[in-house]
Amino acid sequence: MTKMKINKINTMRITLSTLLVFWFSISYAQKTETFQWPDGNTMAVSLTWDDGRKSQVEVGTPILNQYGVKATFYVVPSAVEQALEGWKLAVNNGHEIGNHSLVHPCSGNFLWARDNALEEYTLTQMNTELQKANEKTQELLGVQPSVFAYPCGQTFVGRGINTKSYVPIISEQFTSGRTWLDEAANDPAYCDMAQLTGMEMDGKDFQEMKILIELAQKNGSWLILAGHDIGDKNAQTTEVEMLKKLLPYLTDPANKIWVATVGEISEYIKANRNL
Repeated sequence: MTKMKINKINTMRITLSTLLVFWFSISYAQKTETFQWPDGNTMAVSLTWDDGRKSQVEVGTPILNQYGVKATFYVVPSAVEQALEGWKLAVNNGHEIGNHSLVHPCSGNFLWARDNALEEYTLTQMNTELQKANEKTQELLGVQPSVFAYPCGQTFVGRGINTKSYVPIISEQFTSGRTWLDEAANDPAYCDMAQLTGMEMDGKDFQEMKILIELAQKNGSWLILAGHDIGDKNAQTTEVEMLKKLLPYLTDPANKIWVATVGEISEYIKANRNL
């Protein structure tokens, strides 16, 4: 191959790369301009916690209330019963209660979940349990959950060729479903409301959270942060020190972040996008 041909090929590659960058820039600009967050905000954030653990109402909600932030708590009814008065107070203070199943079924690969292994579930069984969880939550707290978080972030029942997704059930029963341990925030103009991404905040410090927020803000995304215990000492704990730095940052008007529950933001997106 002659030097002239090599130079010509290299020139073509550079031109193609330039065109691709230009195309992505145009696409990005079009995408971010097709969806507008309210009140001039440039992104949205929801704070969510799973399971209905006692530390969430004993430690977490008093801190959230101090900053006027409403969170979404995806609960298992049996856990709520262990701190019932605290959960009733959380509801009275405007926090959202979501469904996190009746018995927290996960893959039997987790030994602690072997008695409620998703591999042994059917869609009918899952559908029934989700309805019972809603009924029990209504009985305990007087609210009917409209949002759901998949236990362990897993969306299947069965195994092998008999594996089936229960995402359609979530789509029918709830306004949204949130997964777990995801790697990106939600694009409000495109995301599947029955499979919203959730990014971990357990064990993270404020600087780590700020990086996630800034990345999501560049894309005009909806960042759903997910945790478990608050201020406890186990492996799945949202640190109080981090939370006390995060909340002022999120609620500072200068940062142009809309902070609201999953249900509120879900409804806004559904009403304001073209899908």
